[in-house]
Amino acid sequence: MHQSSKTVFFGSGPVAAATLAGLLDAGLNFEAVITKPRAEGHRGSVPVLELAAMRNLQTFTPRTKRELSELFAAHTFTSPVGLVVDYGIIIAKDVIGAFPKGIVNSHFSLLPEWRGADPITFAVLSGQKQTGVSLMVINEQLDEGKLLIQQTLSLKPDITTPELTQQLITISNSLIVSTLPEYLAGDIKPYNQSVEKPATYSRKLTKDDGILDTAKPATQLEREIRAYLGWPKSRLTLFGKYDVIVTKARIANNPTDGQLIISCGDNTYLEILTLTAPSGKSMSGEAFLRGYKK
Repeated sequence: MHQSSKTVFFGSGPVAAATLAGLLDAGLNFEAVITKPRAEGHRGSVPVLELAAMRNLQTFTPRTKRELSELFAAHTFTSPVGLVVDYGIIIAKDVIGAFPKGIVNSHFSLLPEWRGADPITFAVLSGQKQTGVSLMVINEQLDEGKLLIQQTLSLKPDITTPELTQQLITISNSLIVSTLPEYLAGDIKPYNQSVEKPATYSRKLTKDDGILDTAKPATQLEREIRAYLGWPKSRLTLFGKYDVIVTKARIANNPTDGQLIISCGDNTYLEILTLTAPSGKSMSGEAFLRGYKK
């Protein structure tokens, strides 16, 4: 993007922070950053706020959809376009309309696949062979805006959510840097999402999603372990008394095909390869068997 072309960045989470850092390094010019404020009582990192302060960017922190609209009613921004990645607050029509070219969202799926809050995790959970990034001009509906461009990424069968997240951030940043100038110049015409492919929807995960239910088939549990590696993590009670976090597993052929084997639904088996023990120490399943008796 030409240095004279500015944008307003909307984002709050770690994906937003990684995106903003990458785009700043690529030379994009931001008029302002709009992000969630530090939550009351939160003592940990607030990555977007910290990055914006470090880079001396003008920052605004509305707490709600209403406060965001009030900000735009009180403050005039001159950027022709907004950019939203991993924001977490619904953006109303009046805010979208404040930008001549609207607000572009980088969504980490091949829309209309996995609309909603957590498309990356659900791509891993579903066991699909590809996903990607969609740049979309947002409207008031959930991830239903017109597309500018999509890029596909093939998924390795053992991909984890943290690994996939990093890959998609790289693709997203590249698409933003190359596509926004063309969109602002009028060289790209937004087009409707496919009606041939049915829309699917992701959701926000809860801590309870991380409880491994051994009544499920081993194939599903193995996907959950890879999908939930960052959060909410996959938790299991072994031998009726040891609460562990499973970090890596594989599908086993039978009860003796490996070391730490658990029986799963549909007469399937899973070998736990690595875990976090009750002591907090990371170890192999074999080491766990040596140190923790049934």
